[in-house]
Amino acid sequence: MNVAAYMTQLGQQARAAAREVARSTTEVRNHALSATADALDRARAELAQANQKDLENGRANGLDAAMLDRLELTPARIDTMIEGLKQVAALPDPVGEITDMNYRPSGIQVGKMRVPLGVIGIIYESRPNVTIEAASLCLKSGNATILRGGSEAIHSNQAVAACIAQGLAAAGLPESAVQVVETTDRDAVGELITMPQYVDVIVPRGGKGLIERISRDAKVPVIKHLDGVCHVYIDSHADPEKALKVAVNAKTHRYGTCNTMETLLVDQEIAEDILPLLAAEFEAKGVELRGCEKTLNILSGIVAASEDDWHEEYLAPILAVRVVEGLSGAIDHINHYSSQHTESIVTENYTRARRFLTEVDSSSVMVNASTRFADGFEYGLGAEIGISTDKIHARGPVGLHGLTSQKYVVFGDGHIRA
Repeated sequence: MNVAAYMTQLGQQARAAAREVARSTTEVRNHALSATADALDRARAELAQANQKDLENGRANGLDAAMLDRLELTPARIDTMIEGLKQVAALPDPVGEITDMNYRPSGIQVGKMRVPLGVIGIIYESRPNVTIEAASLCLKSGNATILRGGSEAIHSNQAVAACIAQGLAAAGLPESAVQVVETTDRDAVGELITMPQYVDVIVPRGGKGLIERISRDAKVPVIKHLDGVCHVYIDSHADPEKALKVAVNAKTHRYGTCNTMETLLVDQEIAEDILPLLAAEFEAKGVELRGCEKTLNILSGIVAASEDDWHEEYLAPILAVRVVEGLSGAIDHINHYSSQHTESIVTENYTRARRFLTEVDSSSVMVNASTRFADGFEYGLGAEIGISTDKIHARGPVGLHGLTSQKYVVFGDGHIRA
């Protein structure tokens, strides 16, 4: 296969399809999603057969248990895919929404209309259910998409793609509105991220290495986050009961997610009182603590933290702990070491909470809440394509609105500029 020619063809088809999807009605796009859900339900045997090929190849190629688990399409996961399509279909359609209308002194009306981005390229690893998640969000928001899944899931992704094609056809939309790359050649990724004439934005979903490579080499704008180095700061004005609940949940609810707390900061005024309580909770959960010098003076038997620990996204039952000099010390630490994902303060002091919200420069900043809430579903977005720590266009969980942009619209009645 000539990969460059193949990817160019996908790009050309996606660009043409994007225009048709953008002018389609909400009802048509919802019909495509519902018909895809029905196609998935009918194709359970085919999906299982294709997935079994990927699992067998994965075992033969030495994939670890965690990767094989992410790769597996169980009946329950197919159910979740079907339910996800129905949920996205039920979400409000942002496309065409006009806001901020106002009259200007000249007599014209000026506002903003929400419009699709165009063609979205999505690069992801392992989980074939991402194919459905990504396709449904892109389609609902009026975009065409090119999906490049991991080579380990090639058979599963193609089986899912066949169901999506049936759904698009049932709604009268071009099948090229959602295209799953058929080659496992890695050059396909290089082509996809360097086709600005066909692709408007790239969304990478995967490990840090993948995202770093795409961010470095792409000629197309990228919506991404590299790390989830998230912090919880327990202020001297915190309610101890709330502090324990928030900190323990932020770390132990799930270890392998990007919104899990990786560093705990504690005000030096309350450190001697609250750190032993926290340590007992974390010890019961099997969490290893790595502390600064002041923390080591309070807690015995824990590991000394190195400079690298303050930068680390563990994705494991390990937690860095630092005692800081009040709110200013916490804000300074966060703005220096944070990956600008999610930070939380536990305090009963409104003034301190407002200062934390104002001065901490991250995509999600919370008061008296676990960082685990940094999620599209929890934010009421219905679903998300990923998290963005960028500052332009989309920031934080990226849902349907994040897959659209705005353009100015002007209404006049024969008005001319004097």
